[in-house]
Parts: sequence; C-alpha cells; structure tokens
Amino acid sequence: MLRGFLVIFLLCTIAILAVFGFRGQTSTGPPLELFPDMVRQMKVRAQAPLNFFADGRGPRLPVAGTVPIGYEMPTKSETLNTSAAAIGSYSHPHASFSAGTDYYNTGKMGDHWGTGIPLEVTRELMGRGQQRFNITCAMCHGAAAAGNGITKQYGLATVVSLQDERMRKMSDGEIFNTITNGKNTMMAYGPNIIVPDRWAIIAYLRALQRSQNAAIADVPEDHRAQLDKQ
Repeated sequence: MLRGFLVIFLLCTIAILAVFGFRGQTSTGPPLELFPDMVRQMKVRAQAPLNFFADGRGPRLPVAGTVPIGYEMPTKSETLNTSAAAIGSYSHPHASFSAGTDYYNTGKMGDHWGTGIPLEVTRELMGRGQQRFNITCAMCHGAAAAGNGITKQYGLATVVSLQDERMRKMSDGEIFNTITNGKNTMMAYGPNIIVPDRWAIIAYLRALQRSQNAAIADVPEDHRAQLDKQ
C-alpha cells in the first residue's frame, strides 16, 4: 500500500512540475524534436525552394505537350474550325468540368432530375462513352454493367448492378449526379470526368441496358425478317 502511495505521489509531482514548473520561462535553445525527420525531410512544399534540384525549385515544369486531366489535344482538322460541332463536344478546348446550373451541368430540370442526353448521340459519342465506361466504371460494375467487376472479387460486395430494373428506370439526370458527386461507397468522379464524358458514359450505359433487356419490338420491322430466318 505504501508503495502504491509513493508511486502515485511521484506521478502527481511530475505532473505538477510539468504543468506549472516551467510556465513563463523562455529559452534561446532550439526546441526538442523527438522525430526531426518527420518535419525536416526532403519533400516538395508549395511555393517553397528545394535544394534537391539544381534550379532550386520544388514543383517541376509539366512535360512538354501535357494537357489538363480529361482533355484531349485537338487534331489538325479540328483547329481549322472552332465550332463545337466540328471539334466534338468532348474535345479540347470546348470540354469542361461542371461550370453551370443548367441541365447539362447538373442533371436537374428545375427541382427534379431530368431525362435525356443533351448531346447529339452519334457513333463517335457512343464510342467515347464505351471507352470512358471501360476505363472508369467497368472495374466495379463490369463490362456489361451487371455489377460483377474485378473489385467484387476483392471484397467490394456493395457494387450495384446497373442492369437492375431500378437503375434502368432511373432518370439520366440522377445518374449524371451520381457520377458527379458519388453515392454510398462510390466516390465522386466529378473532378476526374469532364461533363460531356459523363453524358457519353450515360448514353453508352443506356445501350448496355437495352442490349441486356431487349424485346422484339426494339428491332426495326425491316430487320425482323432476318431474325426469323436465323
């Protein structure tokens, strides 16, 4: 019991000295650093010089020909005509991230989610959507949007199948918003995918959904006879 009292007394004495014993005193010596390598390490700091490089600058200049994320360099024919129709709605310099409050930038029509692709759905746009979908979405949702991407094999069991009836009936604007801001375990892709690419992905997704849930009524009449022969 006496030993316990002495231990408690000693700890209280140390605590009192630590809190009150050195208050008001100053020192000209350097501060005590237990882990100096955590603070004084060779790393890049914004707007700060760095002796690691010969020019003394920390941030490096971009590689020649570098373009911002999500953008593409226009082709020679595109630079001759600056119209959006000639360049393509997703090509540099007309591509952009969300920069407005209209349906094209938000997916909303007033206070409700809108429906419809606000771009001309061309073969080029569908090809772009397929490319962006396979790069950004397929690893989770799968190549056919059935929710069986490679990440599911590594424990991500909450991936939604985009072939579900609920997803097929979901408005285009709400899907656009989900891509932009994320939902549940899905991260936001707004900072990484430019606006027209989001609409291209949605257009391609609608084609995927239709391909997995097609009916004979979806086939043009002049092509139905060919199906009957097969």
